[in-house]
Amino acid sequence: MLTIGKLSASTGVKVPTIRYYEQIGLLPEAERSAGNQRLYDRKTLDRLAFIRHARELGFSLEAIRDLLSLSDNPDHSCSAADAIARAQLVEVESRLARLAALKAELERMVVQCSGNRISDCRVIEVLGNHSLCITDHMIEDAIH
Repeated sequence: MLTIGKLSASTGVKVPTIRYYEQIGLLPEAERSAGNQRLYDRKTLDRLAFIRHARELGFSLEAIRDLLSLSDNPDHSCSAADAIARAQLVEVESRLARLAALKAELERMVVQCSGNRISDCRVIEVLGNHSLCITDHMIEDAIH
């Protein structure tokens, strides 16, 4: 059995995050020692490693909840898991396209900047007037 600190160290997931995952039901409620200390078994460690890896790949907590539910039923078809992964891939490709557009716009601003005075600065000019941009980019969507 692992304490929450050892579970954290083993998975790289911070203690408050482990508690949060318990609170929202991604992890089962921990057993407690006589001193009321949380204790975790190997199955929970594996489940937390699964969650962490899924988060690193950008899956939402809801998608992870669905994937965990699927993994709890190993004899079922993996078509639902495949669909979730395909949806995540589409989202990643969309983010990459938005980031590429942002990169191109930033490169264009930098190249066009004469580097002289702020009054002649293309970077400041473009940032102040979105209509001077070549692409329609959404910063909020691209960085989140």
